[in-house]
Amino acid sequence: MKFLFIFSLIFGVCTKAQDGFVLENVDKTVIKFKLINNLIFVPMNVNGIELNFLLDSGISETLLFSLENKEVDFKNIEKITFKGLGETVSIEALKSIKNNVSIGKNFVDRSHTVFLVLDEDFNISQDIGIPVNGIIGYYFFKNHPVEINYIKKTLTIYKDKSKFPKKVSRYENFPMSVEFNKPYMNADIEMKHDKQSSKLLLDLGNTDSVWLFPALIKDFIYNRPNIDDFLGRGFSGDIFGKRSRINSLSIGDFKLNKPIASMPDEYSIQHLKLVKDRKGSIGSEILRRFTVIFDYQDNRIYFRPNRYLDDPFLIDGSGLEIKQDGLLWEKEQVQVKTAKVNSSGNEINVIDNSPDSFQYKFTLKPNFLVSGTRKDSPAQKAGIIKNDQLVTIDNKQAKEMTLNKIHQILKTNVSKKINLEIKRNGIPMKFEFTLEDPIPYIEE
Repeated sequence: MKFLFIFSLIFGVCTKAQDGFVLENVDKTVIKFKLINNLIFVPMNVNGIELNFLLDSGISETLLFSLENKEVDFKNIEKITFKGLGETVSIEALKSIKNNVSIGKNFVDRSHTVFLVLDEDFNISQDIGIPVNGIIGYYFFKNHPVEINYIKKTLTIYKDKSKFPKKVSRYENFPMSVEFNKPYMNADIEMKHDKQSSKLLLDLGNTDSVWLFPALIKDFIYNRPNIDDFLGRGFSGDIFGKRSRINSLSIGDFKLNKPIASMPDEYSIQHLKLVKDRKGSIGSEILRRFTVIFDYQDNRIYFRPNRYLDDPFLIDGSGLEIKQDGLLWEKEQVQVKTAKVNSSGNEINVIDNSPDSFQYKFTLKPNFLVSGTRKDSPAQKAGIIKNDQLVTIDNKQAKEMTLNKIHQILKTNVSKKINLEIKRNGIPMKFEFTLEDPIPYIEE
């Protein structure tokens, strides 16, 4: 599953801009984050309740769509409507103002606006593999420079640019515009041979490398081979389009070769209000290859390459779309150890092999289901279908893995054989197929 969440808002009433997060009593603060499938997740306290949020520079407002049985006191509520990429047009939500939110001890907003999504079917937790309560965007970045270190998995928020002068000298920096509360920069896109300077959204909430909008690019021609694919999910539905490889994406002197470009169809973007001259997005598969500093106040973006810079751009070679369908109780047999004292007076563990020495314990394990297959993919040709339950992958128990780990196993740019055991309506079945890169770059 690829993740992309692009939204715009239609307000029934006028809204007053909020001030955003501020640092209190310190010059900088460091926040640890979880990195899953290139996406950044941070703990956020909302009115005294700890929740888990996706950090996404590609959205403006703070969205909450799941509480995982937690109770949060929201006040000053009114109804509004969302629009975004996808198959449907709009979705209802509630707007709550003057909420007390914090990330860590010193990064706070004491009058934060939260939008509560009312669609119970929209829950990205099953696509991520951990509980996700919402998404935080522009107001995280608004007031202070934010450094994202993908190696250390830390966010460092600085009071202002003067607090990191030595650090900045080791970075390449570029102009960045903040329009409608989202960051944009120019980068060079080379489809085959000719470079085109293109205005692109810097989108932390997009796991892909590059998004391009063919209808907005003059004389655009799809590189071959390309595939029709499911590109992601938005509040307004599923997003479809094509994928292929382009020759390169260049950010200044940093040239990234053969990245995968995703191109949504015109139907998916017809309701999206785009800023002037925008041609697409730079996603987190590119951004993770750098330590990045966003400085909204100074309209600058800083890049310093990390050890991921030259990683190959991989794509799922199976064609499987997988989701985590909750947790299942698993019964495990455990052998009891009895403590005894030896002749020296020391306590030792003695293993009793009698039948009565074994006990059972129950633990929760993830349950993974196939949510779809790409047309003409190895998985589809092998006969795997929607709602098949994953049991083993290459003789390893799926329940002992994370969704992120499964995605990593299935990504490839070379041929690799996969053995898969599934259950279909409770009946065990085995499959074998070879992972294939469906869009190898072909020189012309």
